[in-house]
Amino acid sequence: MQGFFTYILILIIASPCLCIRLNVGTENAIINVMQFGALGDGTSDDSQAFASAWDSACKAGGTSTLVIPAGQLFMVTKINFSGPCTAKMNIQLEGNIVAPSKEAWKLDGTYWISIQYVNGLTLDGNGKGGIDGDGSTWWQCESCKRPKVYVLYFHACNDLIVRNLGISNSPQSHVSVNTCNGATFSNISINAPATSPNTDGFDISDSSNILIQDSNIKSGDDCIAVNGGCSFINATRVTCGPGHGIRSRKMQGGSGYAKHITFDQIILQNVKNPIIIDQNYGLDNEATNVEVSFVTYRGFRGTSASDVAINLVCGPSTGCFNILFDQNNIVSAQPGGNTSATCKNAQGTATNTIPNVSGLTN
Repeated sequence: MQGFFTYILILIIASPCLCIRLNVGTENAIINVMQFGALGDGTSDDSQAFASAWDSACKAGGTSTLVIPAGQLFMVTKINFSGPCTAKMNIQLEGNIVAPSKEAWKLDGTYWISIQYVNGLTLDGNGKGGIDGDGSTWWQCESCKRPKVYVLYFHACNDLIVRNLGISNSPQSHVSVNTCNGATFSNISINAPATSPNTDGFDISDSSNILIQDSNIKSGDDCIAVNGGCSFINATRVTCGPGHGIRSRKMQGGSGYAKHITFDQIILQNVKNPIIIDQNYGLDNEATNVEVSFVTYRGFRGTSASDVAINLVCGPSTGCFNILFDQNNIVSAQPGGNTSATCKNAQGTATNTIPNVSGLTN
């Protein structure tokens, strides 16, 4: 009988250790880039360590968290986090990632940091993490051929969550959302000076059900650019400026539609061209065949750096339909200045909106 109770006691003591090992191995893997050789000294290239850590996390079972720890500065020349993954992936980015020097750039293609074919991903900076593209070294060199890359490029990532993250100083554009269905960006801070060329905040293309909320976007170009193949785009409680505002843009040769886009509660600070729909973008006298409809601008307030605060340039055949302006107040950033709106082939309604959008037809 004494032997029996001894056996039970040993089992009770051993069981917790066995459960912890099972959880780590199959249900809650935590992968730290430092364990794969990342130095985090700001000068050594940690790209391979990041790639190896991602590969291990992506292949783990259950939920897997890739940790980029706080208090470290990681220089990477290029990262491609690619799926599909067998694990449900989280990235905890509490450290800081910095681009290489201008002389050390080796990039081709369209991105510096890429996340592709990963569904259900959460990328969380926890208010600590940041990504710095070190773009000033490129902006100051007019004769240099800048890399046409995005700091952060999301491709074919559905049910994506990105939050509490700072992104700054891209050599060109900051965030690309491409071929994604279902993505929420919240508490994102994008920061580049007004003089930085072509540094769009968000470029969205061929995507649907995208929400950008509670974020602050400062750039030298578009705050948010909605390109071809998009629907159900929602930007709410977003501060834009400096920059060129929010644009629905269609290129030559396009087809299809962009519709059900809502911009709500947007704060503008000295923004050049706060609201634009341009179906003639890059064309002289032609318009794209992409129909733009059911676009709502509600709750815009703040200042415009340009006299024309609202500029709707739509084609004579497709045009823009069901454009709604409601409860907007955009005034001049210049003391005593005025703002205006221009409309071409645009149909819709405007209520309680400054400047007066008189060119809309019903």
